[in-house]
Amino acid sequence: MPEILIRKPQATRRYAAVEQVLIDYIRQIAPISDAEIETILELITIRSYPKGRLLLREGQVANICYFVLQGCIRQYFLVDGQEKTTAFFTEGMPVSSNGMPFDNKISKSFLVCNEACTLIEGREEDEAEFFNRLPRMEMLGRIGVEMELQKSQEALAEYILTSPEERYLNLLETRPDLLERVPQYQLASFLGVTPESLSRIRKRIMAK
Repeated sequence: MPEILIRKPQATRRYAAVEQVLIDYIRQIAPISDAEIETILELITIRSYPKGRLLLREGQVANICYFVLQGCIRQYFLVDGQEKTTAFFTEGMPVSSNGMPFDNKISKSFLVCNEACTLIEGREEDEAEFFNRLPRMEMLGRIGVEMELQKSQEALAEYILTSPEERYLNLLETRPDLLERVPQYQLASFLGVTPESLSRIRKRIMAK
């Protein structure tokens, strides 16, 4: 069973590092007050999961959304019995299998904890109380969904329009932590190449 992290109220609030990840993400969308932050932290559910825990299987209804406070979640599809990695979600990233929160559709992919993870879990039934306490968050939520959709569209366009070497160079620039956190065969799958091809790409880049 996952461990639920319980926070004790404090007279003077000092945010834990994992909480600060969420606060920083929301502040990318719009300024928020200290009172709003306190209410958000009161309402959210934070759970920890061990490495290897499957959060969602192909064929299950995708009715839970996640936000990564710590760790790495991998999304993959099974194609002819082989795993095809399509995304890595790390600190400060929202996670939903079909790209939209609470769409309640059958998932075609898997979500697995590639590392031990600390996550915010959100369910559709929690929304009513959340938006009742924080009406402004409904608008900010829509902005956040649009922001993530744009990122997904840009990532897809990059995948289609660039070569594997260009994708690797972009990864070096934008998400270098993945190179240390992710096994090479998963990274190769994410880039759309074999592990052997990825090794050759790395050697060419190092030789330049």
